[in-house]
Amino acid sequence: MKKNLIAALLFGAMLLPALQGCFPVVAAGVTTGVLATLDRRTLGTQTEDEAIEVKSSLRLGGKLGDKAHVNVTSYDRKVLITGEVASTEAKASAEAIVGEVPNVQGVYNELTVAPPSSYTDRSNDAYITSKIKGRFVDNGKFNPVHVKVVTEAGIAYLLGMVTQPEADAAIGVARTTSGVKKVINLLEIITPAKARELDIAQKNSNNAPVENKAP
Repeated sequence: MKKNLIAALLFGAMLLPALQGCFPVVAAGVTTGVLATLDRRTLGTQTEDEAIEVKSSLRLGGKLGDKAHVNVTSYDRKVLITGEVASTEAKASAEAIVGEVPNVQGVYNELTVAPPSSYTDRSNDAYITSKIKGRFVDNGKFNPVHVKVVTEAGIAYLLGMVTQPEADAAIGVARTTSGVKKVINLLEIITPAKARELDIAQKNSNNAPVENKAP
């Protein structure tokens, strides 16, 4: 039952951004909110990561314009930038711009010097990501919410805070998913004790305090 719920939430999180209208916006908020409660990052860190992505994208768009296609993914304040830029200078500039955004603690610059990818290529990457996430759920050896997947030009990037067995399972699933050309491991390895600590802390933070004034 829990596996089916997580699968539905993950699918909804990937699908809803492409939809239009008021209801999808509300539904997306609910889906994202539920997934946030399962994340090992604190809600504060998740909020900072979202702010980093927005600020970085705006600054990159203002600097690089339509000649570049850059995706920004922040996890635990470490930022992955993928996509295509027109020159090595633009690639270096993009890294510097993101590095200056408040709260950024590191940048993984995976940009390539090439023309912007096509809509078909990007759709294929999104499809590969959905397949990997779906297989994470089927694998059942770790909580798929703990691993963020970004696919660019058939290369799957994995981010998250996981134990070594969880990392091994996630990497194994990603590298055997059809369409994946290569897997880039950006996972932060934590001890099982630390994982339990984070999971318990997140669970406790989602339980509202009760003030008992009954006589």
